[in-house]
Amino acid sequence: MKRRVAISILGTALDFGKREDRWSRWRPNVGLAQQPGLFFDRVELIHDTHFEWLARIVVGDIETVSPATEVRRHHINLTNPWDFSEVYTKLRDFARGYDFDPDTEDYLVNITTGTHVAQICWFLLTEARIIPAQLLQLSPPRDREPEQDYAGTHAVIDLDLSRYDEIATRFASERDEAASFLKSGISTRNTAFNHMIDEIERVTMRSTAPVLLTGPTGAGKSQLAKKIYELKKSQRKITGPFVEVNCATLRGDQAMSALFGHVKGAFTGASGERAGLMRSADKGVLFLDEIGDLGLDEQAMCLRAIEEKRFLPVGADKEVSADFQLLAGTNRDLRLDVQKGRFREDLLARLNLWTFRLPALRERREDIEPNLDFELRRFLEREGQNVTFNREARERYLVFATGPEAAWSANFRDLSASVTRMATLAPQGRITVHVVADEIERLKMAWEGTPIYSLNNELVVKVLGQDALDQLDLFDVAQLAAVFKVCGDHTTASAAGRALFAKSMLEKKSSNDADRLSKYLARFGLKFDDIRQAYSRFRPDRSDAFNDVGEQRYP
Repeated sequence: MKRRVAISILGTALDFGKREDRWSRWRPNVGLAQQPGLFFDRVELIHDTHFEWLARIVVGDIETVSPATEVRRHHINLTNPWDFSEVYTKLRDFARGYDFDPDTEDYLVNITTGTHVAQICWFLLTEARIIPAQLLQLSPPRDREPEQDYAGTHAVIDLDLSRYDEIATRFASERDEAASFLKSGISTRNTAFNHMIDEIERVTMRSTAPVLLTGPTGAGKSQLAKKIYELKKSQRKITGPFVEVNCATLRGDQAMSALFGHVKGAFTGASGERAGLMRSADKGVLFLDEIGDLGLDEQAMCLRAIEEKRFLPVGADKEVSADFQLLAGTNRDLRLDVQKGRFREDLLARLNLWTFRLPALRERREDIEPNLDFELRRFLEREGQNVTFNREARERYLVFATGPEAAWSANFRDLSASVTRMATLAPQGRITVHVVADEIERLKMAWEGTPIYSLNNELVVKVLGQDALDQLDLFDVAQLAAVFKVCGDHTTASAAGRALFAKSMLEKKSSNDADRLSKYLARFGLKFDDIRQAYSRFRPDRSDAFNDVGEQRYP
């Protein structure tokens, strides 16, 4: 059985026992050793050297009522017991210097004695697990009869909130609300995206460290950054403004001035002082979008501003300070930029503590439908017009939007623009099949020549991975995309091989088309089944949108 240990502060008023009637008074630290069913093997008694005499009396009285209880005294002198910083520091130093052994001992921290400041510090140290203990509250006896003792009663306070169903349920609900807020209230269906948003919610609520949002242009980095700010402000984590800057627009000497400010006369045209974006974001959030486009000098200044919260405005001889949380966004591979000398390795290391990649719209096609409804709501708020699809038009648009012809090269910007066009052209606020057909043709024309135009290219990325794909020639990528399409359209390797090598078969150059296909795929470490499985996962609605020979049902 584990030994039980109490940690307590001497109560200079409640434990006062110099008078002869001390045994007829309730004294909390003596009462520690008198609690029914709560025997303490040891008491760690903290006191000021000025109350050495009182500590000796209390120790003697504990030994009288409980001879088996060992008492150890610890001197902690406080200049001002109501100074939070001093009290917390002294108690934290005591805790860090104490040799806790949770495997063999259970610890209870007595919060009955000491100032209210000390009680708060005990709570914080215990809740943070700096002290591996539970809290103990002692209370004086009630309705005491003359023959009763003065032990009083006790209550153990368990800080493990996960054990309290009602609190745990409430916290879970609040987390769900916060995550939904970050997603703009859109009921997304992509498991990986939902998981990422849950992580972002936890990180931004518990940390002020920089957060790096990566992903292609139009994936929603800027919108998510604004939502993170609004969530933190609603929870009173910050009080300052949201300041956003696209680093791609910062060029030359003006970049330093825009970010860090300048003093009057710093350069030609500097007729007055400028605070700069970093100082403007004090107590708030600074979002540096496309941070990879910053120059190396600005990157060096940014690193110091992030780490020390101080920087030097252009032309100034005195530093200024600004305490902000940094959010950064980029559509570039900063690791590759570091290798090429375009981005500072130390800055990337500072930003890379929390990195979240926002997927392209092509990677979360199941979320197109809920985002379609979201964009219609936004159109209503913006234009004051309630526009809806008729059933056939909605089905036709979704088949195209989630199908292989939809490139979504600009991601959600493409989708938002598409919905806006259809809503604007909808007769009597109703989007028809004719409106959808025109919009589909418009999108196809806009996407002609884009680097990634079809499902097949995306499957190459998903199956091989971006790193492996970067090592291939464009010729190999294009050839693989064509092979993937044929494999996705046929249920067996033999059928796919016959389609791929039809001319060779006529000329009798090969008698085993399945073997020929397998050898080709093996060059890239792939099998036919790999392609089929990826195809079915990526397009679970394929049976509805395609006929048996792989042609689209809807022209």
